[in-house]
Amino acid sequence: MGDVILTMKGIDKSFPGVHALDHVDFEVRSGEVHALMGENGAGKSTLMKVLTGIYKKDSGTITYQGKEVEFHNTREAQDAGIVIVHQELNMVGDLTVAQNIFIGREPTKGIRIDDKKMIEDSKALFKRLKIDIDPRARMKDLTVGKQQMCEIAKAISHDAKVIIFDEPSAALTEKEIEDLFVIIRDLRAQNLGIVYISHRMDEIKVITDRVTVMRDGGYVGTLITKDCTKEDIINMMVGRVIYEEPKTHSMCPPDAPVVLKVEHLNAGRMVQDVSFELHKGEILGFSGLMGAGRTETARAIFGADPKQSGKISVLDKASGQLKEVTINSPEDAVKAGIGYLSEDRRRYGIVVGKSIIENSTLACLEEYTHGIFIDKKKEKQVTEKFIDELATKTPSADQLVMNLSGGNQQKVVIAKWLVKNSDILIFDEPTRGIDVGAKNEIYKLMNKLAAQGKSIIMISSEMTEILRMSDRIVIMCEGKKTGEMDIAEATQESIMDKATRNIS
Repeated sequence: MGDVILTMKGIDKSFPGVHALDHVDFEVRSGEVHALMGENGAGKSTLMKVLTGIYKKDSGTITYQGKEVEFHNTREAQDAGIVIVHQELNMVGDLTVAQNIFIGREPTKGIRIDDKKMIEDSKALFKRLKIDIDPRARMKDLTVGKQQMCEIAKAISHDAKVIIFDEPSAALTEKEIEDLFVIIRDLRAQNLGIVYISHRMDEIKVITDRVTVMRDGGYVGTLITKDCTKEDIINMMVGRVIYEEPKTHSMCPPDAPVVLKVEHLNAGRMVQDVSFELHKGEILGFSGLMGAGRTETARAIFGADPKQSGKISVLDKASGQLKEVTINSPEDAVKAGIGYLSEDRRRYGIVVGKSIIENSTLACLEEYTHGIFIDKKKEKQVTEKFIDELATKTPSADQLVMNLSGGNQQKVVIAKWLVKNSDILIFDEPTRGIDVGAKNEIYKLMNKLAAQGKSIIMISSEMTEILRMSDRIVIMCEGKKTGEMDIAEATQESIMDKATRNIS
């Protein structure tokens, strides 16, 4: 590690009803990867937004390259060499790679954009990053991993001295994460200062030099990564010890009735002849590599994507027998008692510009409507009930969802389906992008729901999550079901064997 390039001292920031940052200290050295960690709502993103001029700090100082600074917008920060690579990629799909990298600052020749120079400059950036991407390709035609490499190239094009990576690996495959780490190590070798925000503990140990932990808007401490354990970091983050023991046997009663039966489901290339059963009170884990077809299967069951063939049956409470249902839309699925928590909660799960109350009753608004009037009192009562039950951190039920942390946004999505009282819940990557403390709360909630007789399909890319939560596991590969096993016989090795069975 080199000299200190950036120092934030005593940073304080409040919003109405929330003390988001409480005199936080943070520093970055050139030639280091410095992890910034904490539970959702700890203040990590707020601190970085203060640094890059999105928010104005209430007090404290920022010293950059030996001078005290205060940026008023992201453009000023970028021009100074401080750049964020966001988790949600800010790219225009119909433009080329080169056009995305230099958007708003295109090289010109006279009054015309110099496309040739833009392409050559893009090639030079990719050469520096040692990656092979055609600058003339359309952004929407690239994989998520390649799109992220373009975001990094865009950051480098600002002559960056400090790059902030915000949950960079959340949507990447294992191979793409390895490629990302190669680039980050190269950037570190070029003496850049790198801030790495992630909830994935294993990554932190692999790629970072130091770890700074925040909790409830305050600074807890900074550790040298190689000298600390995963448990040390978790304890600092949440103030308590969290055990992540795998489940050794199914908690689902052996005589539990089947509540959902899927037979020979086909929906395009990613869902081919998929069959399985889900029992009452069971957590059925769906495992597999990225692109295995797990989400596509869930979306076909929920009616979000059209199915070509197959039979879906749901337990009829009146008769106690399985009854075939026709699901052509999410509305049909909801009527059949199925709720779906999408892996992309901001796109499909919540309306960020609406309040917690409005989001919580979204799936069953008719129950709170009398004629043209909505029973606001009843809406608020049920919302506050689930805010308490799920321990959602918010000043009030009227808070806009966009102002909540990722973990608390996820709780609002869950509340929506609990308010609807769905008997079958599909949790698609339920803990993606949320911290270890919030993960633990979601795990407890899922176990509680299963104990109450709710039935859960849990899709997860985290092997530890699959082994910790599932009663039974379905494994998919390249659109096909390649295995099924009870948790008592499941191991990482046996799951991976079936998850790669179709791969040549």
